[in-house]
Order: sequence, then C-alpha cells, then structure tokens
Amino acid sequence: MNMHRPGYDKTSKGVRLGKAPLPEDVERLLSQAEERIGDVPALLALAEMTARTTPDPGEGETARLWEILASLAAVDVAAARVFEPHLDAGAILKQAGQEALFDGTWGVFAAEGPGHVLEARDAGQSTPAGSGVTLSGSKPWCSLAGYLDHAIVTAQTQSGSRQAFAVDLSSPGVKVEEPLWISHGLREIPSGTVHFADVPAVPVGEPGWYFDRPGFAWGGIGVAACWLGGAVGLVRTFKDALARREPDQIALSGLGEADRLLASGFELLRSAGARIDGGTLGDREDSNGAWAHALRIRGNVAEIVERIQDTVGENLGPAPLARDERHAKRVSDLRLYVRQHHGQRDDAQLGSLVLKGANTW
Repeated sequence: MNMHRPGYDKTSKGVRLGKAPLPEDVERLLSQAEERIGDVPALLALAEMTARTTPDPGEGETARLWEILASLAAVDVAAARVFEPHLDAGAILKQAGQEALFDGTWGVFAAEGPGHVLEARDAGQSTPAGSGVTLSGSKPWCSLAGYLDHAIVTAQTQSGSRQAFAVDLSSPGVKVEEPLWISHGLREIPSGTVHFADVPAVPVGEPGWYFDRPGFAWGGIGVAACWLGGAVGLVRTFKDALARREPDQIALSGLGEADRLLASGFELLRSAGARIDGGTLGDREDSNGAWAHALRIRGNVAEIVERIQDTVGENLGPAPLARDERHAKRVSDLRLYVRQHHGQRDDAQLGSLVLKGANTW
C-alpha cells in the first residue's frame, strides 16, 4: 500500500492534497485546536496567532492553505468554521492593499436576507476613522459577531452598488442581536443579526470590487475545503469502526466508495490551487471564469460530502449518533455547514455563466 498518497497519513490528524507531509507547526496547530474544541474564544486566539504564518490564496501555497482548513475540519468542523472567515478577512484586506488593518479577530459578513438592509452613507470627515462613511441598518447571518473585534461587512452604497467595509465591532452603534439557534449543528457558532447605527466604516476596495475580485472565488473554494475535511473525519470514524470487526462486502464497498469520493475531492482542490498559483484562475478580467470554476468545485464537493454522510450513516447505524458525542457533533455540524451550498440555485448561477461563455468544453 502506498502510504504517501494524497489524503492519507496513518499518524497525522491532517489532510494532505499532495505527497508532502504536513509541517510540524500544522500538526501542532491541529493538536491545539483539538484541545480547544467548543471553546470559541480560545479557538479565535489560536486563529489570530496562526494567521501570521498561514499562506494566503494566490501567493504560491494555496493548496497548503486549503490543507490547513480541511485538516481543521477533520479534527472539528466548528473549529474550521471559526478559522476560515478570520483567514479569509486577512486575505481580503491584503488583496485590497489594506493589510495594515488586520489586527485582532475578524469575521466576514456578506450575507443578504429579506427584511435586512445595510446602507453606507457619506458622513464627510467627521468619523473617527476619517473615512467619511457610516453604516446604518441590519445585517443577517453574522457568525460570532459577539466574539469578534472587527468584520468586513458588505453594504449598499448611495449609488446602489454593493461595497465592502471594515468595521470595529466595539463601536457604540453596533448592537449584536441574540440569535435564535435551535439546531444542534454548529451550536458554538451563533449566527444572528447585527444592527448598525451610524457606525464608522473604512471602505475596502472600490464599489463592486469585493464580488468582482478573483479572491471571492478563491475564498468560496476554501469553504469547500472545510466541507471536504469534515467528510474526512466521518470516513475516519467509519474506517476505525470496520477495523474493530470483520466487515462484510457492503461495508467494504461503502468504505471504498468513500475513499474514491474523497480522492476526487482532493484532486479538485489540488488542481484548483495549482491553477490559482499559476495565474490561470485569477485574472481580474476573468473573474466570472474563476467564480464559475468555484461553483463547479463547491457543487461537486457538496455532493461528495452528502453522499459520504449517507454512506457512513447507513453503514454505522444509529449507535454512534446516539452514543459517540464527537461523531454526533461532526454529523450535525457538517450537515448544517454544507448547506451554505444552495444546490440547484448555485447550479442555475453556473448555468447562466456557461451561457455567457464560462464553459471549458
């Protein structure tokens, strides 16, 4: 057996997209994250420290970044859910040439929802940041807002376009609403509404830049790496269970299928990382092409994850869901997290880009 193929390492908690072993500092990070499962402030502090040395997408080690995210999710899905937006915020600020703002802990609040409007208004130079912009209104689905120092927030400008802004969440005009959270999935990652009242904000890029930049697609693939890492955790539990008994052909078939699906997911990420670093998936003029490819990867990874969830569930039965706290948590966390993929709606968006010429066939 080849013990060095991508994705497999008998002694590591990590997930590898290539043949190179994970560095010792990444293995140490995974152990530290495992010790902090469920402790959001401790995980955020670890994310803040890790961001100083973690590669950003498009700088030659994109696959390494996604290995880290997938590895964290393989240890604990919610831990990856803490790290991913903080690292993404750092990358966004660097892409905008504003990396000096990246201090403390960060989130990215870009979701939209019915009944929620956040507006950016010209306030002259009276704001403390001297940016001349304030934000007023509400923003839904703001994960961990009560724990974070800062966030990149998208808002509607007076011209009708959408723009990203950096916000200090300790500002007096920020009110974090206590979220209603019934789900057992991602229970330590509350995502609720934040209200803004004349909150000073610093523009991040020009109007439209946040969504038009290739980095928007790269960040979307990073989320898919987290989903795939969560599936790795499920398959490891499945494999360990089979090692403790004599598996029948159905169980072996399920494990083989899961391995095959994971391998295809690893290859999708590895290939995309190489294209990004090689400059063939990131030209500003080709941002639609980058987003189309991100939609392909996200859709394929979501299908891989959902199939693995079903296969593992069918083979292991109800016992680990009822009695194995770690497994039950991973199943609930991952099932909710992967719903950031919008199924047929995302495929429809991809279809519209294909009609405009984004296809590769």
